[in-house]
Amino acid sequence: MFTQPLAPIAGSLALSALVAALPLVLLFVLLGVFKVKAWMAALAGLAASIIVALVFWHMPAVMTLSATAEGAFYGAIPIMWILLNAIWVYQLSVITGWFESLGKLIRSISDDQRVLAILIAFCFGALMESLAGFGAPVAISAAMLLAAGVKPMKAAIVSLLANTAPVAFGAMGAPIIALASVTGLDVHVLSQMAGRQTPFVALIVPLVLVFLVDGFRGVKQTWPVALVAGVVFGLAQFVTSNYITVEITDVVASLAAIAAVLVMLRFWKPANPLVLDHSAIAETAAAGTGKLAHYPEITATGARRIWGAIAPYAIIIVVFSISQIPAVKTWLLSIGQVKFPWPGLGHTGADGKAVSDVLNAAGKPVSTVFTLDHLRATGTFLLLSGIITAIVYKVRVGDALRAYVGTLKQLRFTIVTVLSVLALAYVMNMSGQTASLGNALAAVGSAFALMSPVIGWLGVAITGSDTSSNSLFGLLQVTAANKAGLNPILMASANSSGGVMGKMISPQNLAVAAAAVSMLNKEGDIFRKVVLWSLGLLAYFTILVALQAGPLSWMVPTR
Repeated sequence: MFTQPLAPIAGSLALSALVAALPLVLLFVLLGVFKVKAWMAALAGLAASIIVALVFWHMPAVMTLSATAEGAFYGAIPIMWILLNAIWVYQLSVITGWFESLGKLIRSISDDQRVLAILIAFCFGALMESLAGFGAPVAISAAMLLAAGVKPMKAAIVSLLANTAPVAFGAMGAPIIALASVTGLDVHVLSQMAGRQTPFVALIVPLVLVFLVDGFRGVKQTWPVALVAGVVFGLAQFVTSNYITVEITDVVASLAAIAAVLVMLRFWKPANPLVLDHSAIAETAAAGTGKLAHYPEITATGARRIWGAIAPYAIIIVVFSISQIPAVKTWLLSIGQVKFPWPGLGHTGADGKAVSDVLNAAGKPVSTVFTLDHLRATGTFLLLSGIITAIVYKVRVGDALRAYVGTLKQLRFTIVTVLSVLALAYVMNMSGQTASLGNALAAVGSAFALMSPVIGWLGVAITGSDTSSNSLFGLLQVTAANKAGLNPILMASANSSGGVMGKMISPQNLAVAAAAVSMLNKEGDIFRKVVLWSLGLLAYFTILVALQAGPLSWMVPTR
């Protein structure tokens, strides 16, 4: 049995938190300052977290290695399982030539990079977030932007930054549902509170996207469509989360935003469009597997050409939508999920129930049960979507397998990065390093209203997941709020809504973006492009939370 120490260094919580932060500081400094390759920086950070766990937190070596293994396994399944299959679906469209047709279709909607950044990264990316979550929205929207003719770096940073506003309600409301389960607060009340925060993020994200694409000129020329997208998305989020249900919040919001933008483009377009860089299409084709010569040139026209171009994404939407039908969801849950105590961290008791061998500083068991979703995993649904896509495109079995192996080779360094970062996160979580960090930030009294979003941001930056951050820090937020005399509903929700600003700098999401645009080992470059935006949006959201804790307290729902 191992009990996590809260302040193992000289009994000082502040000093312990500083030491606990060392693995993260090392990781981000190597990545952003010294421009070390992401997989090397991630391995260095992992090594540091293991040393800190063993030397300062006195975690048994077997448990430390077991936590490392669990994190690496979680990095493989579900995260890399999702990315591998998402990129494979994209490669199927490349080798058959339909990728180029998708680009032509997108350009027929608009040849303005700024408009496409809103339509694809913000609107369609939100739809992917609502259905799949994890790295799929970034990977898919980046690939679509590439198809349209957007440069790789720009496609990566735009897709990362767009993946903020929908994340708190992503994956069919998983972050809010997880938050409710760990805090004991009502899920609908938490949904209402988040729905009164995230629309303020949605309001400005499209404007930020057009600024990233074309600076102040872009904002000046495209603010009407950016504002329409943000307002419609945010309003739909508010209405659905407050008056309908949490699970379909982002589905409704993304579809409403897509419809609003498309309708607006029929009546209004920017006077001086930022035309697409068509050379980027050739660069993308060269970076990928390339069209195979034995597949015929695309001669289809009209509706057949449209459906052929969007087939992979339409198939993904249909597959994920079917998986959410209650009867199907229940059936998949019964046959497609296995739970077991992770060896070395927990065991099965005499009564057949899981027993944790790790206790937190308060003496309560830390969950060491690993949930393995195989048939109902997001990556599995993407694999199924890829198989259906291969059938629709009449891809030869050998070509499909070679494309899969080629994708695996392409992602080899990304795999090392993601597995190392998740292993780091699990070692920090299981040893108590993360708890020391969170409690140190929470020990600020009434100023906790300003620290609450920072804790959520830190959790997502570490784990790459808003759901994981809520599971990690949700109860801490409620406990600290009660001690500081603040509203626990507001603080718990701030963990989720504010945490999403950390997703764009999370190393595994940086790795996903780099892999999606064939910029392997360029994660540090992408990080430097987005880190200030992450901090800026966090500051903006923190001001909102401070206002909701004070003069805007009427916005907080009652229990």
